[in-house]
Amino acid sequence: MTTSSDDSRTVVTIAHAPLQQVTPDMLAWWYGHIPGTMQYAGETWPRYLVWHPLDHITYELTTPGVVGAGSQLRITEALGRDLDKLVDLQLTVETIDNEAAIISKRVLGSSIIRLENEFTPTSAGCRYLTRLTVGDTTTLGRLCFNSLAHKHAFPPPKLAAWIRHHVEEIGNLENFLPDLYHYRADHEP
Repeated sequence: MTTSSDDSRTVVTIAHAPLQQVTPDMLAWWYGHIPGTMQYAGETWPRYLVWHPLDHITYELTTPGVVGAGSQLRITEALGRDLDKLVDLQLTVETIDNEAAIISKRVLGSSIIRLENEFTPTSAGCRYLTRLTVGDTTTLGRLCFNSLAHKHAFPPPKLAAWIRHHVEEIGNLENFLPDLYHYRADHEP
C-alpha cells in the first residue's frame, strides 16, 4: 500500500493479495449486481452485507435501471464498526467492465472522491489494484473542495479505517463470489 499527497490531494494505492478462483468477469458481474440478495449459510442475505457483514449498512441504486456507467449509488458504511467513522456517500458509476470498476463524487467538474478498482487475470484468479483519490487538481479542488473532502469525507482516522475495511472486503470476495457467480449462471436467464 502507498499513500501520496500533492496539490492537497491524497492518493491511496492498495495492491491486494491475489484473489484465488475470482476472475475479472466475476468482478465485472459483481459490481453490476451488488444490489439484491443471495443465499448464504442457509439463509437469504443482502449481497452487500455478505461482502462485509460488520461494516456495511446499505448500498442503494438511486437511479432507475441496472448498475452501470452513469448510475447513481448511495453507499453507507460504519468503518471499523464505529459510527464516528460513518461513510454516507452519493456516488456515480463511471465504469464497470472486466478491467475496472470506477466510482466517483464530482462537484462542479471537480472530483472530490474517486475509487478505481482494476483487475487483471492470473492463472489462479486475478490481481486486484485499488486507487482511492481524495481531492482534485482543478482550481476549485485546490481552493475549496479538497479541504472539505479531507475534513468531512476522509479525515485521517476515517481514511485509515477505510484502508483496513477495503482490504477486508476485497479479501472476502474469494469466500463467496465464485459460488455466487456460478449459481447465477445456472439460475439467471
